[in-house]
Amino acid sequence: MTSPFVIGVAGGSGSGKTTVTRRVIETVGAGGVAVLSQDNYYRDQTDVPEAMREGTNYDHPAAFDWRLLREHLAALLAGVPVEMPEYDFTRHTRSSETTTVLPAPVVVLEGFFALYDEELRGRMHLRVFVDADADVRFIRRLLRDTQERGRTPESVITQYLEFVRPMHLSFVEPTKQYADVIIPHGGMNEPALDMLAARIRTTI
Repeated sequence: MTSPFVIGVAGGSGSGKTTVTRRVIETVGAGGVAVLSQDNYYRDQTDVPEAMREGTNYDHPAAFDWRLLREHLAALLAGVPVEMPEYDFTRHTRSSETTTVLPAPVVVLEGFFALYDEELRGRMHLRVFVDADADVRFIRRLLRDTQERGRTPESVITQYLEFVRPMHLSFVEPTKQYADVIIPHGGMNEPALDMLAARIRTTI
């Protein structure tokens, strides 16, 4: 192929998007895949007092830097490396560190809003929605945020009820209509992952 094959991997928080992305990397080979993780494209909040950052609705589309994400995807498609920002979830703002993402034959955009933006969808060759039951997604999110992001269980539960669940129903779930492939039961669905891998092999 003369231009990169772009795959969007969307789904609710804790659905198994990272697991699906790993399967894509295993299928193609690490050197053949460039990954843009939407979690790193939250808006920079260094100008917001630290005490106020926790009040941001991180599950709303407005929390993301869409302009930068579009620019970075366009650059990778043009064969230009990008410096993907790193987000510090303990301080709720963008880190000073970046990760260099090199162009590759396959580009994966992974995030719960991966299929939300029309311009980004238009650049995708394969759109995947990872579906999972709400209770499974919540448990995974609870474990991740308490173990990896320094959150208390109480804060995770509050955020889930006030922001995550209603935003998922309003903005994430509706993007399932744009998917070419829906993976039920999340990232643990091995038969579905095998079918996805086979489809990628035959396409690229």
